[in-house]
Amino acid sequence: MKIKTTFIAFTLSLAPTLALAGPGCDYEKTKISASSCVEGTVYDAATGTCVPQTTS
Repeated sequence: MKIKTTFIAFTLSLAPTLALAGPGCDYEKTKISASSCVEGTVYDAATGTCVPQTTS
């Protein structure tokens, strides 16, 4: 019984740590899409960023 209780307490103590272990810094960069680019820029899928629009 004591081992079971210790195991449960240990598991519950790790829960907040695992919940905070989310995506890294690049997560926000991958959320950029064509609709989030400002006027005069277009979404470049190769780089994943908004680049100035060039007209030819």
